[in-house]
Amino acid sequence: MSLSVLETSPPRFSTEEAAAIAADVFGVEGAASDLGSERDQTFLIDDGGDGAVLKISNVGEDAAVLDLEREAILHIASVDPELPFARPRGERATVDGPEGAHYVRLFERVRGRVGRVLPDRAVYDYARTHARLNLALRSFFHPAAARRLLWDVARTPELRPLLPSIEEARRRRLVAGVLHRFEERVLPHWPELRAQIVHGDMSLDNVLLDDRDRVSGIVDFGDCAFTAQAGDFAVALASLMRARLDDAFRIARIAIDGYSSRLPLESVELDLLGDLVAARLAAIVSISAWRVRRYPENSEYIQAWDADSWALLELFEEIGADGVAVELGAPRPPSASEELVRRRAATVGAVLTPLTYSRPIHLVRGEGVWFYDADGNRLLDAYNNVPVVGHCHPRVTEAIVRQTRRLNTHARYLYEPLVELAERLLATMPREAAFDTVMLVNSGSEANDVAWRIATAATGRRGAIVTEHAYHGVTAAIAALSPEEWPENFRPADVARIAPPGAGADAHAEMARALVKLDGVAATFLDCAFTSDGIFVPQSDEVRSIAAQTRSAGGLVVADEVQAGYGRMGGQLWSFEHYGIAPDVVTLGKPMGNGYPVAAIVTRSDIVERFPFAGTVFSTFGGNPVAAQAALAVLDVIEDERLVDHAEQVGAGLLAKLRRLDRPEIVDVRGRGLMVGVEVGEAKRAERVLDRLRERGVLIGRTGKLENVLKIRPPLVFEDEHAEVLVLELDRALRDC
Repeated sequence: MSLSVLETSPPRFSTEEAAAIAADVFGVEGAASDLGSERDQTFLIDDGGDGAVLKISNVGEDAAVLDLEREAILHIASVDPELPFARPRGERATVDGPEGAHYVRLFERVRGRVGRVLPDRAVYDYARTHARLNLALRSFFHPAAARRLLWDVARTPELRPLLPSIEEARRRRLVAGVLHRFEERVLPHWPELRAQIVHGDMSLDNVLLDDRDRVSGIVDFGDCAFTAQAGDFAVALASLMRARLDDAFRIARIAIDGYSSRLPLESVELDLLGDLVAARLAAIVSISAWRVRRYPENSEYIQAWDADSWALLELFEEIGADGVAVELGAPRPPSASEELVRRRAATVGAVLTPLTYSRPIHLVRGEGVWFYDADGNRLLDAYNNVPVVGHCHPRVTEAIVRQTRRLNTHARYLYEPLVELAERLLATMPREAAFDTVMLVNSGSEANDVAWRIATAATGRRGAIVTEHAYHGVTAAIAALSPEEWPENFRPADVARIAPPGAGADAHAEMARALVKLDGVAATFLDCAFTSDGIFVPQSDEVRSIAAQTRSAGGLVVADEVQAGYGRMGGQLWSFEHYGIAPDVVTLGKPMGNGYPVAAIVTRSDIVERFPFAGTVFSTFGGNPVAAQAALAVLDVIEDERLVDHAEQVGAGLLAKLRRLDRPEIVDVRGRGLMVGVEVGEAKRAERVLDRLRERGVLIGRTGKLENVLKIRPPLVFEDEHAEVLVLELDRALRDC
């Protein structure tokens, strides 16, 4: 147990003696008044002017620790001089007292008052100031910071010998429970917590407030030490919460917001924050009980916060440690999957598409090509094209977080990310397309909806041509262009369908038939992977013929890159480039923000100028700074990690492995890059294979008009080793089905 100065009697100088020391040692003459202290003595010296604060140290105090305090203050002054704190005046000296020699120091007087209950905004500012203090200290080092101080939350297990000092058995058990949970839950993760030199006691007792309840002075660096940053913040939280039992957790969350506005807490810190606050409360009541027995004459000061601390500990016990953690920002433990399914059905209803797989997947985390479910199982994601650079790629997530902390607004204001993204997108497009205009929106559906509005306005026609089972979005207009979504017997009069090129039909004849059906064509929409049709890779002349016939009829060619874009097909960033066509409009979505909602329409100004709504199209969140930064980060990662070439190489190997499978159930294997379809004959078999693979920890989908094509479109960070696992498990699943 590390007691040191806590075991030594505090100084016992009178106010007259303190005034004499201030005058004789520091040349400051004035009346002294005792400010109270736990183990030292602190006096206000009122000289009729600015005044000063005299601090007489405990005889057990180490000179190196006092040097630590002084150097910490001077370091803060050099890093963040606007922080309000008391600077030292002169050098420390030594005076003799009844217990021996005492160090004495003089500090500036900072004006303000001590407060117990702060208004909400002041709580936020108080915690924000605390974060500023830690930011200022994080580059500071001093060898004495390795001191062992019982008040340090890291020393919580060392409180156990003090428990007999707590007279009431129930309360002893309560504190013992806190210590046990700390040892079981916090200590194993302690090395993961960010650590630095901290103030150590940024409680309301050591902060002075101005008339608006803002921090006007930070005092008493006596507990300065190297420890976990979250433990230091827990000291402040305990101080705020114990005075506000009626709304302790609400106030704590406001404080966490304030602290995080300058120094965001990490996940592990949020997980453990409730236990750290409980540990601080346990230290208050344990050390208090022990010290009151030793120094009953100082009991009023020592026990000043005991009642509130016990009350908060009892509240924590009533709620339960896990409940406290959630109240302070830790994620809730996952619900049982069956219960979550029930809640989903009760709240979402019948509108949302059903869950995939007969045994739904309850996901809690993703990383790279892996999902992690609520039971801790890892599943290989060979299906999702949205996280194009991998689930939770750090470049993308950090870009989103950094911009979110800086600014998020709408496109009627001027800001860099939107313009930079538009320029970057235009630079990726083939020169012959002559694109010069980008409109940023939120989803592929919205992008296709705007593209359709432009096409109908620019051409004066209402006819659309799409492939037989295409999907282009969910808006009313675009759902009509998405046969995959059509209800039974729904056939829009202005929409003509063609067989997907590459499926065996004559593309030229298909187009001729479609054009005859329509009373003028506004646009042909092409997903150049023909994903919803079953994934096809036609000859270039077939796609070029479709484009040429569309233009000859006065229509526009819209390349829908929402599913196949961003390098998925390897070799080129955009799938339409494989066929040598130059579309009139390109729409982007899904993978554009790696999961963050962002989409775009890329076209030419001569087309947009024929659009009567030109200059008035506005999407509140379209192209907002956060979305734009996410999209820029995706482009950067694709380029830096050479994912377009990677998709081509890994995709070629995957296709070769699949084609070598000697399975009679396989009708065809087709695709390009990491957009692969495996046709297996009938929909029921495809469904069984999906479920069997899911049970084996591999996720794929299915597509096609008959829903009999296994759809493989993993994140582009998919490696050869992942392809090996996929093919092996698919072979086993086919044998089982």
